[in-house]
Amino acid sequence: MREDGVMGHTASFFPAGRDRGVTVAVEGFFAFVWFGWGQADAPSWLVAPLAVGTGLAALLTVAGVVVTKRSAGRLRVVSDPAARRRYSVIVGLEFGLLGAGAAVLGATGQYRWIAVWICLGVGVHFFPLASTLDNRSLRLLGVLLVAVAAAALAAGLASTTAPSTVTGAGAGLCLFAFGLATLLIAGRAPAGVNEHLQRLPPRRRDSER
Repeated sequence: MREDGVMGHTASFFPAGRDRGVTVAVEGFFAFVWFGWGQADAPSWLVAPLAVGTGLAALLTVAGVVVTKRSAGRLRVVSDPAARRRYSVIVGLEFGLLGAGAAVLGATGQYRWIAVWICLGVGVHFFPLASTLDNRSLRLLGVLLVAVAAAALAAGLASTTAPSTVTGAGAGLCLFAFGLATLLIAGRAPAGVNEHLQRLPPRRRDSER
């Protein structure tokens, strides 16, 4: 019983049902993107590991799609109008600000910092998105991506290492790890735990975690 309780609490850190599948697919896809971007100016010794990461991320994306199709229920952003509105605002602002910042950096010849800006913005947008999607794991993922952006900035200023190499490897690894954890840990919850939590209102759900 104790083991089931611990597993259920751990699994509740990640989304359940169809939201779980979509989260795995999205995090896998963007891990694929970051690993690919990281190869642009990577040293020769790092190209192969990043390529392996790209392949594994692609497989994770496919696994997420499969889980989504096999899962019952509706997505939170589909079934909850308030969550859908907040999601649209958050993602709209993210794309707008990141696009504008990247355009300014490109226009001023500071192309090498675009990866840092994008990584920072993606990390920050996970904080409001965590409550909107009722996915607590996104807060920790956001912290890690902000840390990766800071590390890439420091590396770019202090050495000849391309910031995109740091963000590519760091963000790709973080997204892949969280996607894999969502796939495996949330899927190992005791029977009925995730389904029960998924049916509860957000405030009630938090009180039972």
